[in-house]
Amino acid sequence: MSEENQGLHSTAYQISDGQSYVPFVQVDDLSELTWKSVLTGIVLGVVFGAANAYLGLMAGLTISTSIPIAVLSVVTFSCFKMVRNQPHTILETNMAQTIGSASSSVASGVLFTIPALFVWGLEPQLWQLTILAIAGGIIGVLAMIPLRQFLIKREHGSLPYPEGLACAEVLVASEHGGRQATNVFWGLGAGASFKCVTDALKLLPASWTVVIGKAELATKISPALMGVGFILGPKVATIMVAGSALSALMIIPALAWWGQSWTVPLYPESENLIKDMSPDAMREKYIRYIGAGAVGAAGLLTLLQSLPVMLESFRLGLAQLRSEGSDRSASFRSDSDLSMRWVLFVLFLVLATLIFVPGLLGFLDSIWVRGLAAILIAIFAFFFVTVSSRIVGLVGVTSNPTSGMTIATLLITSLIFLACGWTDLSGKATALMVGTVVCIAASIAGDTSQDLKTGFLLGATPKSQQLGELLGVLTASFFVCLTVVVLGANHGFGSKELPAPQAILMNLVISGVIDQNLPWTLILAGVAITALVSLLRLPALPFAVGVYLPLSTMSAVFLGGLLRWFLTRNVDPQIEAERRKNGILFASGLVGGEGLMGLVIAIIVLAKGSSLTGFPLGMNSVVSSVIAILSIVFVLVLIAQATNKRHTS
Repeated sequence: MSEENQGLHSTAYQISDGQSYVPFVQVDDLSELTWKSVLTGIVLGVVFGAANAYLGLMAGLTISTSIPIAVLSVVTFSCFKMVRNQPHTILETNMAQTIGSASSSVASGVLFTIPALFVWGLEPQLWQLTILAIAGGIIGVLAMIPLRQFLIKREHGSLPYPEGLACAEVLVASEHGGRQATNVFWGLGAGASFKCVTDALKLLPASWTVVIGKAELATKISPALMGVGFILGPKVATIMVAGSALSALMIIPALAWWGQSWTVPLYPESENLIKDMSPDAMREKYIRYIGAGAVGAAGLLTLLQSLPVMLESFRLGLAQLRSEGSDRSASFRSDSDLSMRWVLFVLFLVLATLIFVPGLLGFLDSIWVRGLAAILIAIFAFFFVTVSSRIVGLVGVTSNPTSGMTIATLLITSLIFLACGWTDLSGKATALMVGTVVCIAASIAGDTSQDLKTGFLLGATPKSQQLGELLGVLTASFFVCLTVVVLGANHGFGSKELPAPQAILMNLVISGVIDQNLPWTLILAGVAITALVSLLRLPALPFAVGVYLPLSTMSAVFLGGLLRWFLTRNVDPQIEAERRKNGILFASGLVGGEGLMGLVIAIIVLAKGSSLTGFPLGMNSVVSSVIAILSIVFVLVLIAQATNKRHTS
């Protein structure tokens, strides 16, 4: 047995009822929270946090980064061993992915809300946004701690925590070699290269569009979006593109035909007639509200469907919190948490900071308003952290209805502010920041739960993991917020390059409630679409997101999902599983590479003060677009074929 594997079981862990479970690691003297794990986790968290920030602003969704970060951590530690002859343990690798994966949850919460401030014309400082993100992250991590004994340990046989289980499997498998990390590196290089070719050098177009009347066929030349489609799979990708096709190929042409005889602008447009508007203008003025109604209804519907689980989770969480001090086996390293006294003290400091530091909760000078906002944060965060921690145990982080929780928070907060008469721009900003903190808290609680599940399976120290999560939040928040500020300054939120759909939706929710001026006919049309889709027993939220986002975005996602179907159909189950796993790792790299190159280009443009001219080839746009898309497809197929050869050799 190798030096770094001393103290490990010779056989892999097994799922059991939680009472007789024996973790992968049985000894107490393995390294865990070390400088290598901290440094590796921070660096990878910054990289994937920035990439997820770009992806979320462009496509309205983010991906889970636990597995690619775990794989890259294994490779990094292998390099440490080769260069400095320093062995590593599986617990160090787990700690690195624990710290690094926190960035994705921080990015999700920031992207869902913060850009709305810039859309309103407000200019919050970077330090304000960073502290707000840190506050939400700290609340989410600490509020989940008293739930660990029950959700992770006692409910081990009932709550699988799919991402946590998958990450543990990857780490155990990586103990025998980190070869699968090659696909992540190939993806990083390919994603960055394509982004450079299309957006920096402009050798190939970044998108392809054909307009027939008012119908618009379009697709973005984006490895990241195709990678997202591969990760989501053909079913979800098809549902999402169907929603976009409904908007682009049916609703907009029907609206144009209906408005041909109109002689006055249709609200909310105040100047142009429908017949004179381009498809993009119609999407901006009308489809955005229809999509907002669809997404809002789908988010709330998802929340209502989860309500029985949510209430039961909250009840069990309260019961566990009350009994927290009586039956905790703190004498065992693998069963020790951070002190509840310390947890409550830090939570008190965070809430006090939000109340007494001006600018963190909106731009109101009144300490009473900030005090009420902090109370609302404490109530909503405590409830939704409990809910989120349990729901992800059943359905995983990807299916966690965080947007629905945020919408519910904003609706209630906005109604309270409306009743109190706080209806100016500062009141809206304060309501949004309440939603920001709650959204980040719920999101990071789900990630913390998955990481603690991985640690439970491996035999990690919960206290060390909880400190690692806090380190991840503290380090990733600044870089995620910096990415958002830089990209917003370069492209503008709500633009074609950065639609920021979730944040624009939150903007509409708050403004609609407080200003009481939503175009309800369009909103209710979106609600009707969601109701019809639900009656057909289709996943409402992916379809609604498709209605909201342009076809150019969703068609690229669909191509990725279609490619996954093509590569995994009619093959041996073992080959199918291997292709899927390695394809997902490569796709995660595509997202990371394109996101980082997009950030680099944005920084160059800001420093230069003008857009990049590049070196366009002057080729036919259709031909060059096809070449670019086929190139991405070709690389993905090569990765799958290489995997197949390894499997059959």
